[in-house]
Amino acid sequence: MSSRSRVARTAVAAGAVITLAAGLAACGGKSLEEKGGGKGGGKGELVIGSAGFTESKVLAEIYSRVLADAGYRTRVQTLANRELYEPALEKGQIDVVPEYASTLAEFLNAKKNGSKAKPVASSDIDKTVTALEKLASPRGLKVLPAGRATDQNAFAVSKEFAAENKLKTLSDLGASKQKIKLASGEECETRMFCKPGLEKTYGIDITALDPKGVGTPQAKQAVKDGTDQLVLTTTTDATLDNFGLVLLKDDKKLQNADNVLPVVNAKSAGDKEIAAALGKLTRALTTEDLITLNRKVDAERLKPADVAQAYLESKGLVKK
Repeated sequence: MSSRSRVARTAVAAGAVITLAAGLAACGGKSLEEKGGGKGGGKGELVIGSAGFTESKVLAEIYSRVLADAGYRTRVQTLANRELYEPALEKGQIDVVPEYASTLAEFLNAKKNGSKAKPVASSDIDKTVTALEKLASPRGLKVLPAGRATDQNAFAVSKEFAAENKLKTLSDLGASKQKIKLASGEECETRMFCKPGLEKTYGIDITALDPKGVGTPQAKQAVKDGTDQLVLTTTTDATLDNFGLVLLKDDKKLQNADNVLPVVNAKSAGDKEIAAALGKLTRALTTEDLITLNRKVDAERLKPADVAQAYLESKGLVKK
């Protein structure tokens, strides 16, 4: 699959402590002085963090090349998930990370206030970013402006099913009174953005969950075959056409605003030059771009670094 949903992006990997230690050793934990940064010196080295899924890897490579073009020495450091790279970002062992507004806001909210904390993210991107900034700043993190590109949870049906029932939105699906078997992760049973939200917000009659994962080939194949009627995936899934599937619009905004935005260590990467370089990229990047980038890696089997360079050259964001 092209990217990871909010659920998948926040999952804790097995052996996280061991992996974290290994990952941070690989980062080297260099201070700002060792990197050659700081006022009066050269621009120095920046470490761009990446999670272990396609979209994050491509975005990290894009950030790396944009910042290299701005005069920094850059390298990408991949850690499995947010539980591993976020503490490294706080410590300055990683300097910059491509992030998702609502997901990071709720991650930091839970970190500060516990897993049952009142949600701070919503479908309103401005309010979500404001909440994120309040949680990030005390941890030494600086949140740069969000762009148009989003990667949210989304739901898809087969094109045939959509045509037969005249479906374009999730409201349409609820009004159709169809009995729905939903292909998703097991956590969908209790997460408000999934089964409970679909039932409460849209009146969708979900009779069963098919625990095939979030946007996996098996989950999408089940909907294509008619075994299931609905699949939980993401807005940047690049393989929906391969399975003859189409997204239904979240017209009542059940999903939170997970716009892509850079988050940096305020001490090691908080200067205006970095913000300006990344800002140009953020303003250019769209959700459609993410889909295309994911497709080139997942379907066409191109390397994330090559895909990143080609994209930036096509947008005129780096020198050829």
